[in-house]
Amino acid sequence: MGSGWSSEEERQPLLGPGLGPAPGAAWRSRGEAAAAAVVLPAAAPSPGRVYGRRWLVLLLFSLLGFVQGLVWNTWGPIQNSARQAYGFSSWDIALLVLWGPIGFMPCFAFMWLLDKRGLRITVLLTSFLMVLGTGLRCIPISDLMLKRRLIHAGQLLNGLAGPTVMNAAPFLSTTWFSADERATATAIASMLSYLGGACAFLVGPLVVPAPNGTAPLLASENSRAHIKDRIETVLYAEFGVVCLLFSATLAYFPPRPPLPPSVAAASQRLSYRRSFCRLLSNLRFLMIALAYAIPLGVFAGWSGVLDLILTPVHVSQVDAGWIGFWSIVGGCVVGIAMARFADFIRGMLKLILLLLFSGATLSSTWFTLTCLNSITHLPLTTVTLYASCILLGVFLNSSIPIFFELFVETVYPVPEGITCGVVTFLSNMFMGVLLFFLTFYHTEISKLRRESSKKAKQAEQQ
Repeated sequence: MGSGWSSEEERQPLLGPGLGPAPGAAWRSRGEAAAAAVVLPAAAPSPGRVYGRRWLVLLLFSLLGFVQGLVWNTWGPIQNSARQAYGFSSWDIALLVLWGPIGFMPCFAFMWLLDKRGLRITVLLTSFLMVLGTGLRCIPISDLMLKRRLIHAGQLLNGLAGPTVMNAAPFLSTTWFSADERATATAIASMLSYLGGACAFLVGPLVVPAPNGTAPLLASENSRAHIKDRIETVLYAEFGVVCLLFSATLAYFPPRPPLPPSVAAASQRLSYRRSFCRLLSNLRFLMIALAYAIPLGVFAGWSGVLDLILTPVHVSQVDAGWIGFWSIVGGCVVGIAMARFADFIRGMLKLILLLLFSGATLSSTWFTLTCLNSITHLPLTTVTLYASCILLGVFLNSSIPIFFELFVETVYPVPEGITCGVVTFLSNMFMGVLLFFLTFYHTEISKLRRESSKKAKQAEQQ
């Protein structure tokens, strides 16, 4: 990373004299840097070492990302229940999801912190923000207006934790894992955040009952007080899990191993300023970044308000939750499998992405034509909705770790945290645009429906 992220003593070559990259090697790709190890003298010691504790570090970081995704997607799957319990409007529901991409606005500050202070300090700050955010949502207040503001503030603080859990996975894998494990570690660390969002689709609708008109539940269970108690149970549970993870991270989360796992991990990287200049002047990187940011950002925003989108076609929040859950879980499983395959087969990242995006194109076309059944006359059934949405999530979500590896390989020796920070910032920009459009569209449609209903009633009275 940058030269100022640690003390002068720590910035000495980690591999010893003669074992680091040769002058000019910083301009090679990560694969070339790793391959350079074969030309070392026979008497030289091993160029790297991996430690068993790397899996514990990966587990802590992945769980942190899992819970951050779970907290971010708390409200979308139970938006009908949240309206009744707290008086949320459609704008409130969309804004609760929108705090995720808004939290990415200061992501460059987190990139700087990761570059200068390392992984431990950045992760501790991230987990502390999550503790504050989930704690604010649990403050018992009877004033609904103030309660809604606290919930919004809590979601914003949790959104500020997003840049670390979504950007630092490639940096962690390079710091702790050998070359034949990097893609797998990146996939696990990055996909667990999405898996947390998927579990919100499952936990919310199963714990929190739906209000009248969206699910056949008993009237006593649909009371406002009962729904509010169930929502608060979810909030307290999430707060407890976040506090536990913060304590574990505080107790043990080393910034780096005693010795680097590879030559690429020990090589000098570009400074913070030069990294941005290199990224913005690399046309190939910018094209790949847009190929990642547009579809993945739009899909992430679409998934966050899936219940709101499917309500007009009479899909309950429980069914919408299951659709969102399986689409993301399938993508996580396939993504980790693809990453493990990429660890063994180098040079096929582009082909893998082309196959995944071809499947995503067909799946999204199927879903669109099915929803336009009044024009296409295709059957709109639960099976077709489940199949098209799940396949779309599988193809798109499984491409995330492959993209991350391609980004890092393309712009090496730019630090991994900065590279992935830029692309996830772009992705969240497109997510925010979609959520704003959906909120505006839904609000205008609701106004038109209310006006039409009033005019119809006036005409009947006359």
